[in-house]
Amino acid sequence: MAVASAAPGSIFYKQLLFCLLVLLLFCDACQKISLQVPSHLQAEALVGKVNLKKCLQSASLIQSSDPDFRILEDGSVYTTRDLTLSSAKKSFSILLSDAQRQEQKKIDIVLEARGKKIPKRHPKDAVLRRSKRRWAPIPCSLMENSLGPFPQHVQQVQSDAAQNYTIFYSISGPGVDKEPFNLFFIDKDTGDIFCTRSIDREQYAEFPLYAYATTIDGYAPEYPLPLLFKVEDDNDNAPYFESKLTMFSVPENCRTGTSVGKVTAIDHDEPDTLHTRLRYKILQQIPDHPKHFSVHPDTGVITTATPLLDREKCDTYKLIMEVRDMGGQPFGLFNTGTITISLEDENDNPPYFTESSYFTEVEENRIDVEILRMAVRDQDLPNTPHSKAVYKILQGNENGNFRISTDPNTNEAVLCVVKPLNYEASDQVVLQVGVLNEAQFSRAPNSQAPTMCTATVTVKVKDTDEGPECQPPVKVIQSKDGLPEGKELLGYKALDPEKRSSEGLRYKKIKDEGNWFEINEHTGDLKTVKTLDRESKFVKNNQYNVSVMAMDAVGRSCTGTLVVLLEDDNDHPPQIDKEVTICRHGKDFAVLEPVDADGPENGPPFQFVLVNSASKLWTLETKDGIMTTKLPRDITPSNVILGRWAILAMVLGSALLLCVLFTCFCVTAKKAVKKCFPEDVAQQNLIVSNTEGPGEEVMKVYLCGQNEEHKHSEDYVRSYNYEGKGSVAGSVGCCSDRQEDEGLEFLDHLEPKFRTLAKTCINK
Repeated sequence: MAVASAAPGSIFYKQLLFCLLVLLLFCDACQKISLQVPSHLQAEALVGKVNLKKCLQSASLIQSSDPDFRILEDGSVYTTRDLTLSSAKKSFSILLSDAQRQEQKKIDIVLEARGKKIPKRHPKDAVLRRSKRRWAPIPCSLMENSLGPFPQHVQQVQSDAAQNYTIFYSISGPGVDKEPFNLFFIDKDTGDIFCTRSIDREQYAEFPLYAYATTIDGYAPEYPLPLLFKVEDDNDNAPYFESKLTMFSVPENCRTGTSVGKVTAIDHDEPDTLHTRLRYKILQQIPDHPKHFSVHPDTGVITTATPLLDREKCDTYKLIMEVRDMGGQPFGLFNTGTITISLEDENDNPPYFTESSYFTEVEENRIDVEILRMAVRDQDLPNTPHSKAVYKILQGNENGNFRISTDPNTNEAVLCVVKPLNYEASDQVVLQVGVLNEAQFSRAPNSQAPTMCTATVTVKVKDTDEGPECQPPVKVIQSKDGLPEGKELLGYKALDPEKRSSEGLRYKKIKDEGNWFEINEHTGDLKTVKTLDRESKFVKNNQYNVSVMAMDAVGRSCTGTLVVLLEDDNDHPPQIDKEVTICRHGKDFAVLEPVDADGPENGPPFQFVLVNSASKLWTLETKDGIMTTKLPRDITPSNVILGRWAILAMVLGSALLLCVLFTCFCVTAKKAVKKCFPEDVAQQNLIVSNTEGPGEEVMKVYLCGQNEEHKHSEDYVRSYNYEGKGSVAGSVGCCSDRQEDEGLEFLDHLEPKFRTLAKTCINK
């Protein structure tokens, strides 16, 4: 089965032909090529191949001056329809164009016929014969948006079996018996296929059909022939931007070449063809001077062209952009769109005061009062860290009298007095105030970092009639411990700030817990009315506090504290328990724990000593760092058993002695006892030593004493061991420290304190 094709005419080719004729007039001939071809050429037949790069290295547009031929990018030349060379030669040109370099070239092609005649059909044989036939598809194309006339011849199919049979032809598939219906039909006798109307490639890009050859009796000498009708794209769709209004943003002061954004466009024509080769271009920038932006023609990426973008001069730019197909050629289809570019603010403008100097005034002693507001200006974006002000007092606030802050609503500086000002000290204060932004400064290219803007504030302090001043609020004086009454001490002194003296001020005590002092109303000096005692409960850490008020003539006052620091004096002897108990069935020692009310420098370490006969019967030891007195073991019986007569004798004897003691106690007048050292200490066991000087080696124990008549004092423990002659019980031993052979004369000197012996025996 043989296939013949005829290319349909197209308005596109008519338009294109006109453009090509214009280009031919201005193109330089690159070379001339001759090709030997048969005199009859079928449609879509390869005529030859030309080296295009030899003429133009990068051609963005390739066209043929003759619509009967089409040129591929690799230089292959194909026919678009069946051709018969009526003459020996046929000429046409290949047009090449480089859009970027604005360069055009052409190649002249000459086709020379080889003289081969067109084969003729053989007449039908009278006898039917079957032979091997070739039944293969031949490519065929249709032009999109063809203007007709319709029906338009598309292709002809013929079977070689028609030489021997009467053949009828038919077709099926999309465009015939499927959507879109009745687009194609075939002449059943000749095999000519026709198209009935124009086709939209964007709706139907190709039509896969089947052709059939059958005899009159239904015999099919051939297999069904697959036919593929491709619709050649017509550049009938202009590209368009995905969004008619596109918005981008870029920081101000950015470098040249900073990417702003990428625009994209859509073209519904056939991909990877010249019809969808898009080019982008900026038609207009608003405002148009200077030109800040550029676009890559192929990718659509917009970049900055200068580093001079300044938001404070212009914060928004609009770009009117064009997208055009056909590689940007003038005859390509195009569309436009608007791109809006906003500049992002940078902190490239420092704030500055509206005035260079300010003046204000405030009364002395006022606090927490606003005295001044200062306005600033900043060209950066309002209400952002780039424009919000931060104020600092750079000089003049060394005493901390002022505080400066930012009003969040107005961005003004608010200057307040937070610590009283003293007119007498200074009647004027000069401040230097600086201002910065919350955000760090961003320096523009080729610019220097700015210096901090400053302003001078002069504050005049107004004088007021004020009361006395107690400065400092606490004053310390020293005094010796034990200072007697009637002694004067330097008191608290206040000051009248107006007179700069204490003249005319009166003083009085507010607090004096021990009532130790009286105060001079005119001078404020103190006079003792009691002996000062460092060991008093009113003294803490050697300090005694007296609060004083100073008043002027109109009753205005201030208060101060006078701290009397007492120096310790060794005026208190150490004290221990007057009575200790040692029992043979319990502990055989007693712990001596002295207490001294004086300070550490006049206190421990203490020294203990046993005097007279006590050193023979008692010992002193240190136990766990504490001094103890101990009864010797050689005078301690391990076991004492008393009979009932011995116990009766002891009870009667004790009762008799108690009666005598009670009688003596009632008739004896009490006398004041003064502790001193006796001249004769032969009858004493322990004596008192008042020597407390640090570093002494002698240790003291005071368990007893004598009065001024050298009689035993009330806290003296007398020795007693006489139990009467003829007693069957024997000596009690532990209740006496005397020997049996000693006399009983000591009984004549017994005092009421004898009951201590009885108590000791009862405890035993």
